Amino acid sequence: MSALRSKLLTDRLEVGRIAKAHGLKGDVVIAPISNRPERFQVGSTLFDVHDRTYVIMASRLQSEKYVVRLDVIGTREVAEALRGTLLYGDPLGELPDGEMWLHELVGSTCRLADGTECGVIETVLENPAHDILSLSGGALVPMVFVVRHDRAARIVTIDPPAGLFELFE
Repeated sequence: MSALRSKLLTDRLEVGRIAKAHGLKGDVVIAPISNRPERFQVGSTLFDVHDRTYVIMASRLQSEKYVVRLDVIGTREVAEALRGTLLYGDPLGELPDGEMWLHELVGSTCRLADGTECGVIETVLENPAHDILSLSGGALVPMVFVVRHDRAARIVTIDPPAGLFELFE
C-alpha cells in the first residue's frame, strides 16, 4: 500500500461510493456509507483513494442515495468512468457518546463482559438491521451486542445472548 493511501485511509473516513452516472451533465449517484447528511451538502469536499478532491456543487436526496454534481465532472462519460469510486471525508469532530467509528473496530480484540476473549474483529459487515462484526474463527456478532469500545486498548466488549458462539463451533 502506498504511503499516500495509507495516510488517506487513517486520516479520513469512508463516506460513500459513486454508484453510477445520472443524466447527461455529469451528475453522479452516491450510495452513502456515512450517517451524516452534511457530508453530501453543497460545498462539502470529498476525496478519492488517490487524494483527488471533489467539491459538491449541487446535491439532492433521492431514494436513500444522493444525486450530486461534483466540480470536476462535466460529462456523463467522465461520471460513468468514476463508477465504483470510494469517497472519503475528513472527520467532522468528536463522536457523540455511545457512537464509534466502525473502521477503528477492525483489528480489535472482542471480549465478553467477563473478560473471555472471543476473537479478533476481521471486518464489519453491512446488514439492514445492524452491522455485524465478523470475528476470527467465524463468529458473527451483531453490533447491537457491543456494550463498550476502548479505543486506546483496542478492545470491544460485547454482551451477546447465551448460545451465540455455540452456533459457530
